[in-house]
Amino acid sequence: RVAITAGGDHVAIYPENNKTLVEQIGNRLGIELDTVISLDCIDEFTSKKHPFPCPTTYRTALTHYIDITTPPRTNVMKDLAQYATDENDKEFLTKLSCNTVEGKNQYNDWVVKDQRHIMQILEDCPSLMPPIDHVLELLPRLQARYYSIASSPKLHPRSIHVCAALVKYKTTSGRPAEGVCTSFLEKMIPTETDEYKVPVFVRRNQGFRLPRKATVPIIMVGPGTGVAPFRGFIQHRASIIRDGRECGENVLFFGCRYAKKDYLYENEMRQYADEGVIQLYEAYSRDSEKKVYVQHLMEDNAMLIWDLLEKGAHFYVCGDARHMARDVHQQLLRIIQDYGKMELKDAETFVISMENSFRYQKDVWS
Repeated sequence: RVAITAGGDHVAIYPENNKTLVEQIGNRLGIELDTVISLDCIDEFTSKKHPFPCPTTYRTALTHYIDITTPPRTNVMKDLAQYATDENDKEFLTKLSCNTVEGKNQYNDWVVKDQRHIMQILEDCPSLMPPIDHVLELLPRLQARYYSIASSPKLHPRSIHVCAALVKYKTTSGRPAEGVCTSFLEKMIPTETDEYKVPVFVRRNQGFRLPRKATVPIIMVGPGTGVAPFRGFIQHRASIIRDGRECGENVLFFGCRYAKKDYLYENEMRQYADEGVIQLYEAYSRDSEKKVYVQHLMEDNAMLIWDLLEKGAHFYVCGDARHMARDVHQQLLRIIQDYGKMELKDAETFVISMENSFRYQKDVWS
């Protein structure tokens, strides 16, 4: 059974940790991973009897419940230090947890920048041998990963689509690293004989919704995987148009690095454009000497954007919060200033009014 969803909702996926990494931790700490355990909370002020479902096994705990890939915090480093039998290892780990300039810098360089997780710390400090029960207590819980749903229940009533970038890279120390959830999903390709089950739930996103009236125009800015919720929006509006009902204009500004390598849902988007469902504008940042981004497309089509805003269009942004969303916001302000004949202060007030009336909505991450 598939939960009823609406455009803009998120699906939360509970991933599994890499099985090889779990085995490595078991071997390094000398434990039998299939031993049945129950970890009990002795804190009288907590309402939880167990930090995770018990009884269980070390293997299950390390695979499903414990975050073994995030760099440990300073308080964890301090607790781990006591289990180092070599004085150099103990002194080094203790220094990483110190609230001094040197300690903070060393922690930032060795743990954060190098992205060292618990297994790599165990490898680099050979004398460190913490008891597994304390490791399970110290490390945080493995969290669900949230993805914008990239489909509309009108077109796919029995399934939920996800658009995610596979994360694989090398850390500054030269070690391979990968995203926990994307690498988990990568292996789950169903066949006629293989079927996979993944625990998920849907999180409503009331702050990222299509207009109630289908006749209201929408402007969507979504480079890279930021196009995910807009695929759902477009599928929804395409169904309205195909039913012969009136629908507002749908404008999509999409961007990626290379057209031939990174264009997500290219055939589908081009087909929607050919059918007149959307007006499609594309930016490629690495296909020419001049880097073209979605904010440049907005600048080139400023008159269109202002005309639609005057008609009451809703403006949506999805994707990177650190750079893209900020640049898009600034470009939107410039368009409102130039074509609305406003001072900056008045343009900012106009944008705030759009936000307050849910005409300017963002689904961004850093």
